[in-house]
Amino acid sequence: MNIVVLIKQVPDTWSERTLSDADKTLDRASSDAVLDEINERAVEEALKIKESGDAEVTVLTVGPDRATDAIRKALSMGADKAVHVNDEAIHGSDAVTTAKILAKAIGTVDDVQLVLAGNEATDGRSGAMAGMLGEVLGWPSLTHANELTVENGTASIKRETDEGTCDVTASLPAVVSVGEKINEPRYPSFKGIMAAKKKPVNALGIADLGLSADEVGLAGSLVQVDSFAPRPPKSGGQKVEDEGDGGAKIAEFLVGQKLI
Repeated sequence: MNIVVLIKQVPDTWSERTLSDADKTLDRASSDAVLDEINERAVEEALKIKESGDAEVTVLTVGPDRATDAIRKALSMGADKAVHVNDEAIHGSDAVTTAKILAKAIGTVDDVQLVLAGNEATDGRSGAMAGMLGEVLGWPSLTHANELTVENGTASIKRETDEGTCDVTASLPAVVSVGEKINEPRYPSFKGIMAAKKKPVNALGIADLGLSADEVGLAGSLVQVDSFAPRPPKSGGQKVEDEGDGGAKIAEFLVGQKLI
């Protein structure tokens, strides 16, 4: 079977992240870009399944030219090939539109039985892509997995909640999103880095997916940012001078903040 892993190049969390004044979308050029860490865990889980059985791992991303760096890192970890959807018209696509694009791209890969993704990207934090994609594909979606087992045409996950642990099972094909506790991703070896340079990357535009410009990007999205403002600077804390009643003043402040 073929396992497709959704990966995303995101602004480094240590970089300053801003929106563009022109169209109010994320200004990706203004910050360093990295492969989202949660995607590395999804790739790792796919590689573990591959190593325990007969499977091929394809990584899939939607992004600009420099998203190739994220693809190469996933390939250097051990993925077999990649699909890169790269088209200017996609810029500004919301989550729903992105799910539609991803579904079309998955359709270009043969014998896909499992799609793996991170539970949420650090630049969007919607946590809804796996569910949306499952809906578009017509496949079951198992989300926020901390353990995953795939055998006999079935995917089974364990999901932790505030109340306990849920065991969820679905027949393949299925979409599974993984959480940060599922594994520790491997580091690419020198051999893997060199091998990644020769692995195939299938570059696709929206025309290759049977989509038109008015179906994607800002024009095809249900959600757009109307306005934004920079986060206000942090204000100074309240200073308490102890004149014999410091303890009472602190207690009064904590009561006012509903901390005690």
